[in-house]
Amino acid sequence: MTTAHTRAPQRVGPLADARIPARYRRALADHPRITAWADTIARTGRPGPGGAPGIAEGPSLLIAGPTGTGKTHQAYGAIRTLLAAGVRLRWEAVTAADLYARLRPRSGHDGERDLQALARCPLLLLDDLGAAKASEWTEELTYWLINHRYEHLRPTLITTNLPITELRTALGDRVASRLAEMTDRVILTGSDRRRTPAHAPVPTAVAAPPPTPVPGRTR
Repeated sequence: MTTAHTRAPQRVGPLADARIPARYRRALADHPRITAWADTIARTGRPGPGGAPGIAEGPSLLIAGPTGTGKTHQAYGAIRTLLAAGVRLRWEAVTAADLYARLRPRSGHDGERDLQALARCPLLLLDDLGAAKASEWTEELTYWLINHRYEHLRPTLITTNLPITELRTALGDRVASRLAEMTDRVILTGSDRRRTPAHAPVPTAVAAPPPTPVPGRTR
């Protein structure tokens, strides 16, 4: 299992935290390679209004591991690290399943506009890539989004339950090839934290009864 590194609590403004799902509003990135990625993004960003750092171009990060190992927690923790560092950050987060649901053609909805907004966003969290049922349509859509961000060097946080060796089969050669070049990779291991009780009961020690005296024997 990955080793947790203690960091100071992060203070993020209420408006920024409001955009983060309630379960992850106290998320703390403590994996050294994830915090190093966030530090790199914060350090290399183009200065914005008032001199505050912003995001221009930078590396992407792929966080892989079995279900329940903290991938989404670490990803939102990385976003909170950037916000706490004062980065003027416009970001979007979407699961792969929600992405396909939002962009599926339907009357009165401009899916192309949604896709363009996600492609151009300075920072995108694409959660659970590879978890949704694949089809030619989802593969083509994923390729277009990843390729656009690949070409423009836009930082992208990606989480997946898939082993690295299975990415090519699940996502297609074109997507897997671009991910291999554009992302640093972090593999989380361990058991499913969601199945571990937050406060496991502590066994109560029961005192053994005193030995029964034996007549004629000196104790």
